[in-house]
Amino acid sequence: MASSVQILLVGGTADGQSVTVELDSNGRPPLTHHHLGSGGLAEAQIYELESAGDDAREWRYRWTGPAV
Repeated sequence: MASSVQILLVGGTADGQSVTVELDSNGRPPLTHHHLGSGGLAEAQIYELESAGDDAREWRYRWTGPAV
């Protein structure tokens, strides 16, 4: 069974929301998250993983812009 974690989204249209993602075999979440808009993938917002604190296992997804 894969482990999962909730990660905060920072910036963009989903600011303040969190997503639950599965961790890989090394205990890390996906490097990006595509937050779907009402128009699906055509209106997706891209978030990139970054560290959130001194602990190597604290993360957040930072908004980088719309998918184009």
